[in-house]
Amino acid sequence: MTSLQTATNPAPATGEESGTPADGDARRARVDVHHHYTAPEWIDWAEKNDIVRRGNLPPWTRWDVGSALALMDGAGIRTSVLTVAMLGRLQEPKARKESARVALQAASDLVRAHPDRFAFYTPVFLDSPELSLWSVGHGMDELGAVGVSARTSVRGVHLGHPSQDVLLAELNERSAVISTHPMEVPGGDTELDGVPPFVCDFLMDTTRAALSLILNGTLDRYPKLTFILPHGGGFLPYIASRVEVFSGHLTPKVEPARVRDYLHRFYYDTAGPMSPSATPSLLSAVGPSRILYGSDWPPTPSHLVTGVTAPALDDDPALDAHQRRCINRDNAQRLLPALAAGGPRTS
Repeated sequence: MTSLQTATNPAPATGEESGTPADGDARRARVDVHHHYTAPEWIDWAEKNDIVRRGNLPPWTRWDVGSALALMDGAGIRTSVLTVAMLGRLQEPKARKESARVALQAASDLVRAHPDRFAFYTPVFLDSPELSLWSVGHGMDELGAVGVSARTSVRGVHLGHPSQDVLLAELNERSAVISTHPMEVPGGDTELDGVPPFVCDFLMDTTRAALSLILNGTLDRYPKLTFILPHGGGFLPYIASRVEVFSGHLTPKVEPARVRDYLHRFYYDTAGPMSPSATPSLLSAVGPSRILYGSDWPPTPSHLVTGVTAPALDDDPALDAHQRRCINRDNAQRLLPALAAGGPRTS
C-alpha cells in the first residue's frame, strides 16, 4: 500500500540539476531527513526570556552553520532536512507561539541563505491543536517548510490518538509528510537500570506510535499522509511477523494480511545507528524503497556519523549499489520533490 502523495510524486531529478555529482554517486549527494536543529537565535531568545540557561543545555543544542556544513561535507550530505527543536517546558499559549515563531523564522532564514543545503519541517504539538494548525499554516504556507515534525507521544498520548484528528485531517488535505521522533517516555530522562532512554525506550515509543496509527484507523482515514519513523522504525520491522500472528489479540483486531500493507505506509530512516545485522529484517519487512538516510546529528557526534554510521551504510553487504542510491538520495527526493527541484520554496 502506497500513500497517494508518494504514488503521484514525479521521478527525482538527476545530475547537476539536483546537486548530484556528475558521476551519479549518491554517497556524495545524500539527503539527510533526520538532522536536529536548535537555532542559535532561539537560544538567544529563550535565554533572554528566562526559559533556558545556555550553560545547562545538552551539548547537541550548540548548533552552528559552520559545524553543520562541515559535518555534511564530511559525510557526503548534500541536503539536510531540519527538525526544529525548542527546549524548555512552556505551557502558556502566547509564549509557546512566540517560541515557535522565533525558531521557524531562524530555520527559514537559514534555508534562504543556503537553499541547496537545507530544508526544514515545521513542528506540530500533540497537546495543542491550535498551535499546531498555526505552525502548519505559517511554516508550510509562508516559510516553505517541506513537511511537519511530530513527537511520537506526549504525556502518554501517542500520535494517532483520536485527539489528533483535527490536525491530521488538515495535514491529509495537504498530503503532508510527517517526520516523527520520540522524546517523552516512561521515566522521563531518568536512566532505568543504567540504560538511558534513547538506547531502547525511544525505540519502543516509536513502535507504539506506529501501532497507534494502525489501531486507531489513522492510516485508513487519512490515506494521503506519509509518516517517517526514526531509527529504523524502532522495533516495528523486526516484530512484523509477531504482530501478524497476534493481530487478533490487538484492540481492535487487525486482519493479519493487512499488517504488511500498513508497514508499507511508513518510511524508515537509518538514524540510530543501524547495524548491518538489522538491514535484512528491514529489507524483508518493507523493501529498499521505504528506507531513508538519517544522520541523527548532532546528538550522534560528527566523528561517529563520518567514521561509523555513513560508512556502515555504504559498506552494508545486504545492499547493492542501486539500493544504496535509493536510500542515500532517490527515495527522499521522490518523497519530498522540492528537494529534487533545486531546493524548497521560501517566501
